[in-house]
Amino acid sequence: MNHEIVDAISQLLREKKIEKHAFQEIIENVFLSLLKKKLGTSDNFDVIFNLEKGDIEIYCEKEIVEDGEVEDPILQIPLSQAKKLDADVEVGEDFVEIIDYRTFGRRLVTSAKQNLSQKIKEVEKDNIFNEYRDRIGEIVLGDVHQVNRNEFRINVDKTEVIMPRGEAIYNERYRRGDTVRAIIKSVSRTPKEPQIIVSRADLSFVRRLFELEVPEIFDNIVEIRKIVRAPGERTKIAVESNDKRIDPVGACVGLKGVRIQAIVRELNNEKIDIIHWTEERSLMIHRALAPVTPLELIPDKENNRVIVVVPDEQMSMAIGRRGQNIKLASQLVGVDLEPIKESEFYEEEELVLDDVEGLTPSVIGKLKAAGYTNAEQILDAGREKLMEVHGIGANTADKIIELLSAYYED
Repeated sequence: MNHEIVDAISQLLREKKIEKHAFQEIIENVFLSLLKKKLGTSDNFDVIFNLEKGDIEIYCEKEIVEDGEVEDPILQIPLSQAKKLDADVEVGEDFVEIIDYRTFGRRLVTSAKQNLSQKIKEVEKDNIFNEYRDRIGEIVLGDVHQVNRNEFRINVDKTEVIMPRGEAIYNERYRRGDTVRAIIKSVSRTPKEPQIIVSRADLSFVRRLFELEVPEIFDNIVEIRKIVRAPGERTKIAVESNDKRIDPVGACVGLKGVRIQAIVRELNNEKIDIIHWTEERSLMIHRALAPVTPLELIPDKENNRVIVVVPDEQMSMAIGRRGQNIKLASQLVGVDLEPIKESEFYEEEELVLDDVEGLTPSVIGKLKAAGYTNAEQILDAGREKLMEVHGIGANTADKIIELLSAYYED
């Protein structure tokens, strides 16, 4: 037995997660290929690999012929040679000869080892691909072992996974040896190793964190209806309870905020707004913008948007840092939200005197000559001041104020 090959097989078997029958098939095919390369055929050969002992046995089935009548030594064996191994054999019978592969020569043995290693690597690649393909959506824990310009390479259970920069939270920094949690996003085959992409920026990472931290979500008592996110900045998550006795927002927050705090820490202090889902759009907009209190919602169907009137002092809060709050709220409710300050929206247009029905050209001329150009100036001046205008008496002053007041009431 060639102990070098046995040791190599034993080591590979220990290190690689390969099923027994698959390993048996690899060994058989490798040595059958070696036999065909050396002898030109492998049709009458069998290879048996003892997995427990690490032994490889090669058997060759030959026909027993009279001495001197051997035409093909690969298919036939002379009677005298066969009787040395089994005295009871006769001509015409089949004889199984055990082949010692040490006689193949160092070059063929080395070739067999290389072929064996290659086959095992292929099986290992398939195993890794199949394993991680079934684990898509699972959060894994690994150690950063390489930091490149465009990606982080992470070791997860002796398997290398990749987190592209675009899948990392932009304001996080990693060094070699740092421990990272991420979700398996995709698995694909490549000419080399399977490419396993993990992510911390994907929406599914937040969803999975909530499933792990909130038992009611895992048990489908509380349902996540929608998640929108600006990784590293803010997440808005809308939840709904399938049990009227359970408050979905309270379940996600947890006692004294312990559940949401654990998720926020994992996301490097990313802000998280938990919103009670509703099908009523106006109520949903109010909840999505909380703690901002919209004063009025004006639908603009032509432009597929809703104008949101907010108090002046809450405008910056409504927009959020780099516009993220209003952007995420729009994504959550499914319509563009355009915030506008209360002071700007309710600013009344100037009413010029020429537009007021009931004022004669003569009266308008007298008012303009006195410096009055719009209705607001006249109402601010009052009855007494109007009576100081040349040609404006008490009755006329009362009529002007009545007409202008009626416009503002309308």
